[in-house]
Amino acid sequence: MPFNLVIKIGGHLISKPDGIDLDLMKSYANTISRSFTGGRWCVVIGGGEEARRYISAARRLGLSEAFCDIIAVRITRIHAMMLAALIGEKACQIVPESLEQLVEYSASDKIVVTGGLQPAQSTTAVAALAAEAIGAEKLIIATDVEGVYTDDPKKNPNARLLREVTLSQLEEILRESSHAAGEYKLFDQLALKVLRRSRISVLVMDCRKPENLEKALAGENIGTLVIPE
Repeated sequence: MPFNLVIKIGGHLISKPDGIDLDLMKSYANTISRSFTGGRWCVVIGGGEEARRYISAARRLGLSEAFCDIIAVRITRIHAMMLAALIGEKACQIVPESLEQLVEYSASDKIVVTGGLQPAQSTTAVAALAAEAIGAEKLIIATDVEGVYTDDPKKNPNARLLREVTLSQLEEILRESSHAAGEYKLFDQLALKVLRRSRISVLVMDCRKPENLEKALAGENIGTLVIPE
């Protein structure tokens, strides 16, 4: 049965220090194409290491944070173009540059693939806005950790994985997150604000193994479910 869905693919999953993970990008494209049976779907992809590389260069040149944000947006759109091309005829081949365009393209019965929409806005915030705008039943956040932890598991080995978390609990865990260009941590404040007002269920999951995305799309209980309040 067709349903509305937004998938956010963290740029760090496909854009790494040694280049683009082509096999993983192909796997995501194949899984999304096979799973799509209609409805409004949007895939939002981040900039990853490639965006951070250009941001770092711009900072060393003394350019502004606003300019760094613009660069990051451009990189995410290149990733979106590549993913849409890999998905093929089931995807809209024009990458939207505004929320209005995203909504317009989502009415085409094709998967909309996008990156950033404007400077100073994370792709996670874009995913939350997209989910609200198309009336998504669920937002899937594909990242490189199993789900939401009590603390950053990359820094604290004692951090515990939470299978379910309320939005208020999530906000408390993420309160100290950085918001500099290229440094958004899982959810930024705009994404949290949109999720609170839209009351959309969010699944945060590990997608380093592409089969996990297929499991999530099939409705399996993996990762962390963020419960709207």
